[in-house]
Amino acid sequence: MTKQAITADALTILPANKARWEDLQAIFGQRGQTAHCMCQHYKVRASDWWELPREVRPHMLREQTQCDHPRARHTTGLVAYLDTDPVGWCAVEPRPAYLRYLDKTTPWEGRDEDPADDGVWAVACFVVRIGYRGQRITYALAQAAVEFARSRGARALEGYPLLPKPGQTISWGEMNVGSRGAFESAGMRMVHQPFPRRAVMRIDF
Repeated sequence: MTKQAITADALTILPANKARWEDLQAIFGQRGQTAHCMCQHYKVRASDWWELPREVRPHMLREQTQCDHPRARHTTGLVAYLDTDPVGWCAVEPRPAYLRYLDKTTPWEGRDEDPADDGVWAVACFVVRIGYRGQRITYALAQAAVEFARSRGARALEGYPLLPKPGQTISWGEMNVGSRGAFESAGMRMVHQPFPRRAVMRIDF
């Protein structure tokens, strides 16, 4: 049965430092790929990923987000609430903060762009809490990411979604990078396609 879409107006989306750490933990859950990653996959070099202990990853995310510290001068990411229920997360901050992007991987194939340009921000991933998936929460988060990056002085914002073929089954974990439709709904456009299954979406401010 198709779930009813949750509109952006129904959500409250906050910078992560204004959210509770317990709420962010509820979004990631205790099992599965999101709980295993804790949004650290793009925060470390590819060569370092398998050496990063799983038990360290939640501590890294908590320090990065500064959850429970509303006056913190720095945070990373956005947290979405439906009423009082935490339902979604979006990783967004200056692009060089995602060290894996500095490895000249997917976004740079055939593209003349400086990965270390901190005026360009990036959306690295989305996580939607189990029970709320399939209701277009990532669409609202993508729009909020655009507004957040613009308000923090970004010159541009990028995302790197997968482009599945019609009828192709994509696992939830693969789609954590977002969909082309979610980015397009937020005003971003495809500026590059390094591979058949990958796009670079961008909005310049």
